[in-house]
Amino acid sequence: MTEKSTPNTQQQSSAKYPTKEEFDKLLLQQQKLASLGMLSAGIAHEIQNPLNFVINFSKMSEKLLDDLKEIVNDVREHIPEDDANEIDDITSNLNVNLQKIREHGERAVSIIQGILLISRGKEGECIPTDIAHLLHEYVWLAYHAQRASDKSFNISITESYQEDMPHVMVVPQDLSRAVLNVVNNACYAVTEKTASEGEDYKPTINIVAKVEDGNLIISIGDNGCGMTDEVRGKLFHETITTKPIGKGTGLGMIITHDIIVNEHHGSIDIDTKLNEGTTFTFTIPVKG
Repeated sequence: MTEKSTPNTQQQSSAKYPTKEEFDKLLLQQQKLASLGMLSAGIAHEIQNPLNFVINFSKMSEKLLDDLKEIVNDVREHIPEDDANEIDDITSNLNVNLQKIREHGERAVSIIQGILLISRGKEGECIPTDIAHLLHEYVWLAYHAQRASDKSFNISITESYQEDMPHVMVVPQDLSRAVLNVVNNACYAVTEKTASEGEDYKPTINIVAKVEDGNLIISIGDNGCGMTDEVRGKLFHETITTKPIGKGTGLGMIITHDIIVNEHHGSIDIDTKLNEGTTFTFTIPVKG
């Protein structure tokens, strides 16, 4: 079953929207998110400085190690062969270790920069955004969040991003929230199916992004438990959740609809089949 959600006034007027109490809960949630953003920015700043030192000292140490290798080579004829070979092994291992320290340090800095981007973004402000980077960061954030609460959770994630995809004008802190909502639901769907299918089932989430015909197209698909027609019909217009109490608020898809359809003037296609999986496709017009 494939359905599409677009900014249609007639469709929205007949839909059932959340009650005042539900919107109050949503407002409280947004306020908590804002406070969390300020806290995250402060923590990120504090972490970034020592990380920069780690990266810089690893680079300096690599240079010193190269100098040491040159000195050893100059006096190699005066060093017993066994000792020279041991020095080569040690310096080689040190070089690999320093490269790993630098790579992981730079990776951590990249994550922190993403956190700062989200926390600093002004409400509703579109900025040029590296979509592939945003998707990669938040898809894996959702995965690791699930792993933190369930050590047995393990899935296959495939990512396919258009080569040399141009930066697209979006509100990154909001688009990332929409992506998180959908990926979290996908993680839950494959977890539920894993419980019923057993070891023969291979849970998979597929992420695809490209710019085509003047639109940014983001597809997030899973091979989880899918949705019934009833759930699909209420997804964007009622506070509905298939998760146990405490696992979901029922507001995630309403927020996602607001971000993609109302804020970015895009559309959401949903292709879902019970017991086979669900694919969400965001289509967002690319601003010149």
